Amino acid sequence: MKAASLLALIGCLIMVTEPKIYTRCKLAKIFSRAGLDNYQGFSLGNWICMAYYESRYNTTAETQLEDGSIDYGIFQINSFTWCRRAKLQEKNHCHVACSALITDDLTDAILCAKKIAKETEGMNYWQGWKKHCEGKDLSEWKKGCEVS
Repeated sequence: MKAASLLALIGCLIMVTEPKIYTRCKLAKIFSRAGLDNYQGFSLGNWICMAYYESRYNTTAETQLEDGSIDYGIFQINSFTWCRRAKLQEKNHCHVACSALITDDLTDAILCAKKIAKETEGMNYWQGWKKHCEGKDLSEWKKGCEVS
C-alpha cells in the first residue's frame, strides 16, 4: 500500500509539459493586446507570420542548435543570448529563465521578443520572418480575427 501511495505521489510531482498550439486568431488577439501591432514599425501580420514560421504557434517548441544553444518557445528565442538555462556564460539579455519562454502564458516571451526587436535589427533576428514574411503583404495573417 505504501509503495502504491508513493508511486501515486511521484506521478503527481512529475510535471509533463503539454504543448499549447495556439490558433492564428487567438495569437492575433493576444499579440494585439500586448501591443505588438506596429511595435518598432512592424504590423501585427509580421508578428503572426513570424511566430508561425518559427514555431508553428507551439509554445513548447525547442530547437537544439549546433553551437549547443537552444531556441525556445513560440518565438524561438535563443538561450545563449536572451534567456538563462543555468550556464553562467549565457548573456540573458531578457533577464528571464528559458523555461519561462515555453509556457502557455506568453507574457515573458512577448516581452523578450519586444526587447529583441528593439535592440537588434527589428525582426531580422528571426530567420523564419526573413525567409517567409519580410517584404510580403501580410494582411491575410490577421484576416477574420476580429482585431483592428
